[in-house]
Amino acid sequence: MEIKTFGVVGAGQMGSGIAQVAAQSGLKVILNDIKTEFVERGLAGISAFLSRGVEKGRIQVEEKDALLANIQSSTDIKDMAGADFVVEAATENEALKFDIFRSLDRSCGNEVILATNTSSIPIGRIASQTGRPDKVVGMHFMNPVPLMKLVEVIRGIVTSQQTFQTTWDLAVQFGKTPAEASDFPGFIANRILMPMINEAVFCLYQGIGKREDIDTVMKLGMNHPMGPLALADLIGLDTCLAIMQTLYDGFGDPKYRPCPLLRKYVEADWLGRKTGRGFYEYT
Repeated sequence: MEIKTFGVVGAGQMGSGIAQVAAQSGLKVILNDIKTEFVERGLAGISAFLSRGVEKGRIQVEEKDALLANIQSSTDIKDMAGADFVVEAATENEALKFDIFRSLDRSCGNEVILATNTSSIPIGRIASQTGRPDKVVGMHFMNPVPLMKLVEVIRGIVTSQQTFQTTWDLAVQFGKTPAEASDFPGFIANRILMPMINEAVFCLYQGIGKREDIDTVMKLGMNHPMGPLALADLIGLDTCLAIMQTLYDGFGDPKYRPCPLLRKYVEADWLGRKTGRGFYEYT
């Protein structure tokens, strides 16, 4: 199946990054969100990223302008009827994703593949909301999308080989390195990453170390490029909590219990970089 037009539902940090790499690969892109201001903010982020590339001599101004012209704005999910392949990149909220997939199933042609960028929600559960479960697949990008090479490709229990292969080939077309993961809560990346972050939060909660010391230990002792608490702020503490809750609910194992401090910060709207306050303060 030839993919010419690529749809992205959700114009936040992840969605706009996905739209950017899709446009850079030569595809026409439809970038959708519920409000014009959200789409414009996403496009502004793409423009700013590309402008830095122009300043550093990595791309020409003409390339930047052509790429941005290849991205169509949308606030009506019915516009996805014009896409050959759609990725949902909304907030990590199961009910919201279910609603989006039901809408996409009604709006898109029967041959269109519907992918989700979910960090942890089982693909089979999302696929069950549609009449095309064989054409639903996980396509989990890493943040920041334009810079990170990995894409997890996750097939649900009904996902067809053709759907899986098309998604895998698209990841390669985007300049990414795909890795296959089975359909279990958290897949591979977050099954490993989030419990580590959660344990770092427990270390802070129990007074084992200050935030800077916890991050320093992991950066210098384990050669991580970023400490787990700073990384949690980058990801978003609400997303981290949602993933830990999915792991906890999915496996029923107390080792996945979200740290009370993580929950407390989310309840206070201390979500990390996006709100200016998480484990660290941002201006």
